[in-house]
Amino acid sequence: MEVLCPIDQSCSHQIAALLQPPSPLPVQEYFQQLISRRQCHGVQVKQNGEFGKGVFAQTDFEEEQLIFKDQMLVGAQHPSNKIDCLVCSYCFKFIGSIELQIGRKLYLKSLGLGISPHNECQNSSSDEEDQDNHYVQNHLHSENGASSSSTNTVPSPTMAVESLMNGELALPYSNKFPLPSVVSCPSGCEEAFYCSKSCAEADWESFHSLLCAGEKSESLSRKALLKFMQHANETNDIFLLAAKAISFTILRYRKLKASHHREKEKTAPSILGTSDLSMLLEAWKPISIGHKRRWWDCIALPDDIDTSNEPTFRRQIQELAFTSLQLLKEAIFYKECEPLFSLEIYGHIIGMFELNNLDLVVASPVEDYFLYIDDLPNPEKVRRYAFLIA
Repeated sequence: MEVLCPIDQSCSHQIAALLQPPSPLPVQEYFQQLISRRQCHGVQVKQNGEFGKGVFAQTDFEEEQLIFKDQMLVGAQHPSNKIDCLVCSYCFKFIGSIELQIGRKLYLKSLGLGISPHNECQNSSSDEEDQDNHYVQNHLHSENGASSSSTNTVPSPTMAVESLMNGELALPYSNKFPLPSVVSCPSGCEEAFYCSKSCAEADWESFHSLLCAGEKSESLSRKALLKFMQHANETNDIFLLAAKAISFTILRYRKLKASHHREKEKTAPSILGTSDLSMLLEAWKPISIGHKRRWWDCIALPDDIDTSNEPTFRRQIQELAFTSLQLLKEAIFYKECEPLFSLEIYGHIIGMFELNNLDLVVASPVEDYFLYIDDLPNPEKVRRYAFLIA
């Protein structure tokens, strides 16, 4: 039986407008403005009849020359990767110190939390293996400074781990790998940390104010929000990206409406009429650019699912998305942006990430640190390793 969402029916006109693919000219204008704001020269985004949108060079570039730099529209660190790496929740830069990164990881492992096989910071799934955890364990516990090839780990002394985390223990040469200080979430939640006040403010204004579980959260229910996040962590963290896209659009809509109100002395009580829909479409514009299909229609059939069971599989995916949507609606529903909480819109947002999602891997400074120690002259290395395990 097909899942029915009441908002799909009551807001069908607005949903159709939101999902209407933009024509080529507005898309090109959008990217031209984006490139211009970033003061980028020598590239242009154009339509290609066979392949869709593409980035075309208008000049020659030198090898390793930076062509374009931009803040990602929506991104999130994998929940499992948060155990391995402490990074800025907005720009994903490593934060704290080498000591904090190592101590925090060993502390969380001592609590029995699983260690992700990926020790780079990642905002999307990847099959790449990394041996950073082996570096940490081998260097902290090897005898006479020689790295052990054994995968067996020896529990780190509690005091040493605590000293690493609170800054009382400084590792040799760690000052050659400085990291930005940790800036906590302005609302006091324990989920988001930042490399700077500017990143904290940008995240709050763009996403986090609605998705924060702290005391200053603007969500309708912090309890419902925690249920949504738990469901996403247990099922599919792509729901966290979809929630960010919806929060991003709601907050943009509020800013546009506030600006509109400042321009007019009085405005009638808001209903989702023509003027409000136009503002919602404008707030939705960055999301509208991405190619979309319903998630349950475009997700690849897993190898272990027989084609005869495909209809059942896709219906289960749709039901999973609906469950996630209901939890999110309880947490951050905003009446003037009601169409965003339709299953049709939610499914297309998730499908957009399914089709367009990119892996982001940020090199680990902890790995760089241990590689640096490995490259030290052998006598110096022995002394430094002895310090590490003392």
